[in-house]
Amino acid sequence: MTSLDLEDPLEIGGVRVPNRLYRAPLLECAGNGPDAVDTLIADLEPAADSGVGLLFQGATIVRGEGGCAAPGMTRVHDPAFVSRLSRLTDRIHDHGGRIFLQLEHGGLRSMETWHADYRRRNPGLEQLAVSEPPWQLRLLDRVGFLSYNPHVLSTDEVYDLAADFGRSAAYAVDAGYDGIHISGANMGIVQQFLSPFYNRRDDEFGGSPEARLHFLALVHDEIRDRAGDVPLVTKVPAETPAPPAPLVRRKLSLEDGIETARRLERVGYDAVVPVLTSVVWDMSIVRGEFPERAWTDEGFRDGYDEAFGGSTRRRLVAAGNWLESLWYDFEPAWNEEFCRRVREVVSIPVLAEGGIRDRGQIDRLLGARADAEPACDAVGMARPFYAEPRLGARLLADGASEEGSAEDGGRERARPVDGEPSVLCENCNNCTVPQVTGAPGLCRTPEVVRKRGELEREGIYDD
Repeated sequence: MTSLDLEDPLEIGGVRVPNRLYRAPLLECAGNGPDAVDTLIADLEPAADSGVGLLFQGATIVRGEGGCAAPGMTRVHDPAFVSRLSRLTDRIHDHGGRIFLQLEHGGLRSMETWHADYRRRNPGLEQLAVSEPPWQLRLLDRVGFLSYNPHVLSTDEVYDLAADFGRSAAYAVDAGYDGIHISGANMGIVQQFLSPFYNRRDDEFGGSPEARLHFLALVHDEIRDRAGDVPLVTKVPAETPAPPAPLVRRKLSLEDGIETARRLERVGYDAVVPVLTSVVWDMSIVRGEFPERAWTDEGFRDGYDEAFGGSTRRRLVAAGNWLESLWYDFEPAWNEEFCRRVREVVSIPVLAEGGIRDRGQIDRLLGARADAEPACDAVGMARPFYAEPRLGARLLADGASEEGSAEDGGRERARPVDGEPSVLCENCNNCTVPQVTGAPGLCRTPEVVRKRGELEREGIYDD
């Protein structure tokens, strides 16, 4: 049995990461305005300063228009803008951390589908679609819940989209990013290529599982051709929880996800992040409580009405959100079994995220406290960093030496408090729902904010 330790270094595609704790991709809501780089630094640097070894900058869009799944996403199609991000990468490197950029296009999940005010202001903007939307989504269109005006990508246009991923990756490498993360799940266009629910193409990008994987293989080749041997990570979906199950028969099973990961290693990806997800945009990726505070906050009500098309639809969406919270109740480390199964068939690092909330869970997943092989090679958290931007200081013990190594910037890391610290995040989702209005991602739960303040005053997060 081989056990791992959270403080052990990790190599991903030739890049050495100083430890096995990472900040999973989040929506930073930075946009592309004059303050975008400062916003990203404010959001991401605290994690690096607290000792987190790897940061994934959240979903960034590879094209200049369309494709954003939520307001405030940053676009990385413009080399002049991306070059400014070197300020961010320098700051992360100053703390000994590594930073990868996550690339995405929303496809049918984009704001062109669901955001009423955005559609009104951009009447000619079509969604990019892998195929004609499935009948379940067309039904939602007929009843007025969503609005589809899809442009199904031709074969040549698929190649063009993959080239956009490659160009954006090259700009990122020039700006100092250490690696690229492809958003292969969360219902974005990459998952739409992988999924038989969406992909009904009859060209080289559809049909068999191998053909549905071809887009990710093409993205890999474009990035290699344009950006060199930069480390490549991708999420790998399994669409197992998709409700209501009787209406969704074509989806990626757990076995499909495991096989996808195995094939992606052969393609040349350097690490994978297995995640259980749905075929639609729901709470499968943010499991937890119904965010009642977020829905009843009058400060967001006008923004919800603009996004969903009025107060009636706002109430319907809130009701749907409540139902989803019953289906997707919080489950600790909900991707653990999927990660463990993938790790049995690949030799590249397997990264685990989703419901990891304390040091004890982390050690178990890494095999340090269980009579079994590790389920993963690194562990990540997302929403807990909204609650505690410098969370790493509470989770990481001292490194190999009292003063820290050269790889982690020579800084001394704080030992965990209370033996096995748990995150402050309560999985209440009050941070995520307001993001549909363009609000920044931050904790809005008073009790959590109060506890963080107490820890700050105690100096828990200090070097």
